[in-house]
Parts: sequence; structure tokens; C-alpha cells
Amino acid sequence: MNFHEERLPARLAFGSTGGVERRTEVVTLGSGHERRSTPWAHGRRRYLIGAGLRSLDDMAALTAFFEARRGRLYGFRFRDFADFKSCAPGAAAAATDQTIGTGDGATTAFQLVKDYGGLVREIRKPVAGSVRLAVDGVETEAFEVDAATGMVTLDAAPAAGAVVTAGFEFDTPVRFDADRIEVTLETFEAGRMAAAPLIEVRV
Repeated sequence: MNFHEERLPARLAFGSTGGVERRTEVVTLGSGHERRSTPWAHGRRRYLIGAGLRSLDDMAALTAFFEARRGRLYGFRFRDFADFKSCAPGAAAAATDQTIGTGDGATTAFQLVKDYGGLVREIRKPVAGSVRLAVDGVETEAFEVDAATGMVTLDAAPAAGAVVTAGFEFDTPVRFDADRIEVTLETFEAGRMAAAPLIEVRV
């Protein structure tokens, strides 16, 4: 897979803008009523970064990161500061934040997910060391996490009907959405960078 398990340094994301994009197809009937549908099961996130950078050192660091990803070729981790936890951004992640499955007495592996009011998003890029897990409300450390896939594996299968929950921090997998990055020199020690677009990738 064309993906690097490396996160964009936080200081290079200051001043970033972005959010969730959805695709909705709207057909207006002769009566004026509408039929709306979507080919996307989940939203896709887009961001603009770099426009707030002024230090030539930071611009050089972003350029180096861009080059290391070969422009649009390789994906990477990005922390969306508006949505990077299993809970609200200002709260601390708890082991009971998100329900990730129900035990059946045999299954030990569960995918990390986050529930957005009924829409469940799979979390594929958890932050290493941030995942907490509980079975029927009792926190446990008897599990392993694959930080590249977001799959949690317990040492023993939860009993049938036992609710498995998790709390965690996570990154959004993205890639650059342009093969060009531009910097303008304004003084000998400062400059201006055109915003570089990022787009979420499915992994």
C-alpha cells in the first residue's frame, strides 16, 4: 500500500482549515419534490495546510515532508484537531467512550470505531499507546492493538453478550491533493506559502 505510517508534524498544521465533505445527488421532480441519494456511505475529509506558516524553517520542513511523500503518491497520518479522539476534543479518552463490539465467547478481534450519531466510522489509524479497553465496563490491559489497522485483539474472548468498549486518540489517513507546493520569499527570514490541499484516503 502507498502509505507511510508517519504523522505530519503538528506545528506544520497550525492555521489549517478543513472539514467533512459528502456527495449528495439531488433530482428535482416536475412536481417540485426532490429525490435525494448518495453513493458515499461515509464522508470524506479535506484540509488546507501551510497558509499560516511564515518561518522559512517551517516551510522547508513542509517542503521536505511533501518531497518524502512524493507529492500525491504516498499517504500519511494527519491530526485533525477538531476530531482526533473517541470523545470530545477537550475531554480525556475513557475506556467506555465507544462500543466496538459484543462478545460471543469466541471472537477476540474487534475493529476500533467512532459513532457519529448513528453513523459508525471505522478508525484505522489509532495513536500508539492511546487505546484503552473495557469489557462490560471493567477496564482491561489484556489486549494488543495494530496501530496500522485499528484492530484490537484481546487475550481471551469476551463472554457472550459482554459489551466491548474503547477510548483512544487517532489520526486521519490523508495524502496531498496536488503535486506542487509553492513558497514566496517576503524577507530574508520570512516568507509565505500557498495553502497545500490534503484529502482523506481509504485504507
